[in-house]
Amino acid sequence: MTAVWTIEGAKARRGKVLVLDGASLGVVPGQVLGVVGPNGAGKTSLLRTGLGLMPLEMGQARLGGRPVGDLNPVERACLVGYLPQERRLAWNLPALDVAALGAPDLPPGEALTVARERLERVGVADLADRGVLDMSGGERARVLLARLLATRAPLLVADEPVAGLDPDAQLLTLDLLRAEAAAGAAVVVTLHDLGLAARSCDRVLVLDHGRVAAEGAPIDALSPEVLASVFKLDGALIETSTGLVVAARRLTTLSR
Repeated sequence: MTAVWTIEGAKARRGKVLVLDGASLGVVPGQVLGVVGPNGAGKTSLLRTGLGLMPLEMGQARLGGRPVGDLNPVERACLVGYLPQERRLAWNLPALDVAALGAPDLPPGEALTVARERLERVGVADLADRGVLDMSGGERARVLLARLLATRAPLLVADEPVAGLDPDAQLLTLDLLRAEAAAGAAVVVTLHDLGLAARSCDRVLVLDHGRVAAEGAPIDALSPEVLASVFKLDGALIETSTGLVVAARRLTTLSR
């Protein structure tokens, strides 16, 4: 199956700091790819370079088989929906209008219909007329997820979509993204919670210091060796009645 999004040999800097050092990524329709790694591993940088939002020093990125740099903003918006980690909004627009921003390709009336349906899917239909700046952080996060879902793009990219959410909202968010993959979309999410990554992702890509340390099915990518070398954890993925979970403890430093 042809990849919807590929990043090959990405090398990038933020100022003088090397944040990506040859990292690569590929995701196909119907798949949820989780990108995990310690703080500063390069997760957000990988997404941003792959979407043309941050310059590549070396390597290449393609959306729908085309170089990202060759796509104008309208073409890019048709190919990918992006939920950045930053959730600040400048204007106190009603939630319905914010969600409708995800469908700029539709006539206004149709965009509002799609937005209302997406707000219902994420559980905040009753907040459609409330200003987003009058909401809690969790409510606002759901509205922004509705905006992402309103794009109807073949690729959905979400940077830390569950950060700051309560456990129920975290599971709802990931279940909705899995449903999008089941319907044929390619989905990429960055996550800090390794247990959620193991539960919700078909494949996991582990970044460490801007390089890919492991990639594959969760049970392989989050092996005891990777947990120890990348995350400094002594443990493993184990199968439970509710799915895979990470059973681990911090490695003890025996010498200074």
